[in-house]
Amino acid sequence: MTPAPRPSMQTGAIVRSQFDTAADLANLDDAERRLLRGPFRSVTVDVPVRMDDGRIEVYRGYRIQHSGVRGPCKGGIRYHPEADHDEVLGLATTMTWKTALADIPFGGAKGGIQVDPRTLSQRELEAVTRSFTGRIALMLGPYRDIPAPDMGTNAQVMAWLLDEYSRRNGYTPAVVTGKPIALGGSLGREEATAQGVVYVMEAFARDDGMALAGSRVVIQGFGNVGAHTGRILHELGARVVAVSDVDGGLHNDRGLDVPALFDHAYRHRRPVAEFPGGDAITNDALWRVPCDWLIPAALGGVICKDAGVVDDLDCKVVVEAANAPTTPIGDKVLESRGIPVLPDFLVNAGGVIVSYFEWAQNLQQHPWTLERVNEELLRKITTAYNAVRQLRQTSGASWRTAAYAIALQRVAEAEHLRGH
Repeated sequence: MTPAPRPSMQTGAIVRSQFDTAADLANLDDAERRLLRGPFRSVTVDVPVRMDDGRIEVYRGYRIQHSGVRGPCKGGIRYHPEADHDEVLGLATTMTWKTALADIPFGGAKGGIQVDPRTLSQRELEAVTRSFTGRIALMLGPYRDIPAPDMGTNAQVMAWLLDEYSRRNGYTPAVVTGKPIALGGSLGREEATAQGVVYVMEAFARDDGMALAGSRVVIQGFGNVGAHTGRILHELGARVVAVSDVDGGLHNDRGLDVPALFDHAYRHRRPVAEFPGGDAITNDALWRVPCDWLIPAALGGVICKDAGVVDDLDCKVVVEAANAPTTPIGDKVLESRGIPVLPDFLVNAGGVIVSYFEWAQNLQQHPWTLERVNEELLRKITTAYNAVRQLRQTSGASWRTAAYAIALQRVAEAEHLRGH
């Protein structure tokens, strides 16, 4: 649960800019654009918490429901000092397009509290979660709005949210996903986003004549998504040559010992730069490490013109495991350099897809095997990938614009059919 510094361009601004380009390809009229841009409901709350030393601290929190036209709103809850209204709105909007592109029966939402979870004790973290849940409980429900983990939160936080909601409404496991297995969580949910990232990479590699085995991989961000992506790619024979977290990076041109690094950094929450299997590098230096696959897996807005990051990249493909890591200017520069960018709400859709599976299991009270979860995830995310690739080939649009256009058309059609 490690926050990172504020990106150079906020997620909300990036999402708004990308929307306009895709709306042209989707042939949306002005009324449809106005309808899809704004959120359905936006709530700001104060979250009072009694700290361990007896004082009262009040944090600002948000829950934004961008769209529920295709199903219940769905989206994570982020604990981060910079989780302001604009960022949460941008993330909620992205969730609408992500669920539509994956063709699962959800809309988009996001939540956030402006707090650094590293500064809280376990008791204070629980108190923050319960207070926030109480403030937004009226918005939640298995057929209304279903939260999940995001940056700064995890399965334990979701367990507290479930308990607080259930105190008011009776035991309701389908109200939240990303829960511990013992409370109705799904097998495969923890690594689902990363597994989806790898499935998309495998499909792209197959279609473009690349190979994962033996390829060089750089991962920016080694939290849940980055660490599990590195682990799975290592098992497939890829060579992870550099990784980073908020405290710095690590480089080994021969390839890092990913299983040992996974235990060091992910399981034991120690900085990657302290791992003895490579040379410590700065976060800025990470962008200049030559690789086949560059995987940003942290905050948004990091691949940009600031500090020359986008000009320094030495990769064949950018795989957006994070939300909105590439700015619109960065997109244009990468396109001019002939570097494809596999977009975030396709690449990292594995998390919400398996959240959908978890929700369905909870409603049916019938758990799935891990094999079934991964088979269904592969089918869903590969179908989305193939649709984007086909539209890209027929329209000449970028990967991102093609993905957006498909999602926008699906949401606009649902709005139209419901008489909006």
